Amino acid sequence: MSSKSVAERIADYVTSLEFKDLVPELRREVSRRVVDSLATMYGAAYAEPVVVARKVAEKFKTVQGSSLLLSGQKVSPDMAAFANGVAVRYLDFNDTYLSKEALHPSDMIPGLIALGESVGASGRDLVTSVVAAYEVALALADTVTLRDRGYDHVANIAFGAAAGAAKLLELDHGRTVQAVNIAGVNAAALRQTRAGELSMWKGCAAAYAARHGVFAAMLASEGMTGPSPIFEGEMGFWKVVAGTFPNVPSFGGMDGEPFRTHMTSIKRWPVEYHSMSAVEAAIELRRELADVSNVRSVEIFTFTVSHKIIVKDPEKWKPKTRETADHSLPYITARTLIDGDIWVDSYTDEKLNDPKVLELLAKTRVEVDPKYDEIYPSAVPNRVVLKTLDGRTLSKEVVYPIGHYRNPISDGQLVEKFKRLVNPVLGVERSEQLLRVATSVENVRSVSELTEFYRR
Repeated sequence: MSSKSVAERIADYVTSLEFKDLVPELRREVSRRVVDSLATMYGAAYAEPVVVARKVAEKFKTVQGSSLLLSGQKVSPDMAAFANGVAVRYLDFNDTYLSKEALHPSDMIPGLIALGESVGASGRDLVTSVVAAYEVALALADTVTLRDRGYDHVANIAFGAAAGAAKLLELDHGRTVQAVNIAGVNAAALRQTRAGELSMWKGCAAAYAARHGVFAAMLASEGMTGPSPIFEGEMGFWKVVAGTFPNVPSFGGMDGEPFRTHMTSIKRWPVEYHSMSAVEAAIELRRELADVSNVRSVEIFTFTVSHKIIVKDPEKWKPKTRETADHSLPYITARTLIDGDIWVDSYTDEKLNDPKVLELLAKTRVEVDPKYDEIYPSAVPNRVVLKTLDGRTLSKEVVYPIGHYRNPISDGQLVEKFKRLVNPVLGVERSEQLLRVATSVENVRSVSELTEFYRR
């Protein structure tokens, strides 16, 4: 066991990681996540929380800095990290990592792009920083569960974003440690963000954590120090937030540890990830139904973590907000059975109050299947069983939905998702241009080649 603190180990990793350490397959997966992140950003560009965040940021313009999505206005990197980060997360459509703590690591990508633009980073610099950020956040997610103690997974995002930002800023070992220290001392976000009726903040919490990580590295770059040891201290992260003093595994590429970046799953549908397989099952079942009104009952069999997050709250059974609905397994399944698909427009007030969906929700029940607990989080199984008024029983089980890292989304499906989200905002020609740049992001000379598309 290393005598070094976790912050020192993170600094060892970040300062030693180089682009040449990244094999072509890993770099390809990073570019796919950049493509996916840009898609979800543009898809949410006009969403109310994104507009609010952008309006606040635009009040503090700078001559040099980082571009805001849509306006192209330059603001400080941390403000752009937040405003653009809200966009990547709002639709609940960006990538996911499932472990002791689930999180969405691409929540960090807009902040790293923002900082990279401000310091004139290259595409290779950005790719390396994304790997550093992912590996730190994901290793921490492998370490301990935070949600059961009332803390949110975005704490790991703050640490990861600080690591990636430190890499972009080329901080030395000592200042990287301080970036981690500063990020950690204010990283403990409350899980109330995801309890009961969900608010706009559900889509903002990770952006705020990423902004904090970026800002922590910016402060450390000028010599600011933070509390130490931030993890192991008497009032540190392990004791207060985690409630335990765990061993943190090695980061990807160190001590033979595989890179975790490619083990994140890209979403095919805009729903909380634990419901992804239920969507796929419902789509298949809908093809066997001539009329959804013929359904007498809907049974969904899921796993305990899914039930805790997207089933148990009463609000999940009659969601009133988009944020609650895309975290409601009953609603997501019912809406998919009715429409044969689910998309970003499945959460309008009209859809939430649709008599058909309310009727189907009243016929639905959800149970935990213990055998599914045995294979989570390496799999996300759901089984949907329909009983019809004419006496049929239809059942579909999905364990690895399309987009799961064990059943990867194809390049063609990812491009389809990108175009469906970005074309309405940028137009077909500019959308295709951005796609070409993002697909070969490691080859761009400057991150500004990505952000120049932020300006309409």
